[in-house]
Amino acid sequence: MKAPVKTALAAALLCLTSCGRHDGRGRTILPENIRLKAGDVVLRRGNGLTSRAVLLADSGGNYSHVGIVADSAGVMMVVHAVPGEPGHAGDPDRVKMETAARFYNTVNAATGCVMRCADSTVAARAVAAAMRTYRRGTLFDHDYNDSDTTRMYCCELVEFAYTEAGLPLATAPRHSFAMPGLHLESIILPSDFRSSPHLKVVAEF
Repeated sequence: MKAPVKTALAAALLCLTSCGRHDGRGRTILPENIRLKAGDVVLRRGNGLTSRAVLLADSGGNYSHVGIVADSAGVMMVVHAVPGEPGHAGDPDRVKMETAARFYNTVNAATGCVMRCADSTVAARAVAAAMRTYRRGTLFDHDYNDSDTTRMYCCELVEFAYTEAGLPLATAPRHSFAMPGLHLESIILPSDFRSSPHLKVVAEF
């Protein structure tokens, strides 16, 4: 692959991820009065150039990243597929689990939204699917290919979890992009969850 094309490809993929590095500084924007539940779909908008790029691509949305809440020994955690946020040196881009406060740290989040499925049984099954994906060490899908679940990007993970639970969330038509060095077909974007008829908004902040 020629250098200019390779550079364009890398830049485009980075823009679609919209997730900056997390260095532990900052504070959480998650309000103290919000009580998360397992299965909640959580969205955030980053505050960097990459987030602005994904918002331009996702013309119908205000958010650039998504995850699903899981109950881990009584602590509400967020399972999400994310690049560029290694837990340690040499940590590959992968599906990870972290506290909701860290997910909504100001280093990576400018605004946020919590959405909830009314059917708690479906939500529990979705969490189980997301946790299986996390525990098997699933890597981040830099090809954004929904047909290959051995690797996943953020929207793919949440949609996969709820589809496994019997309730696909993304009812809007899939999105396609074509640009120099990159052609993506039938991908899901954060706005597809914000507009899902199967989720209700708990809070936006």
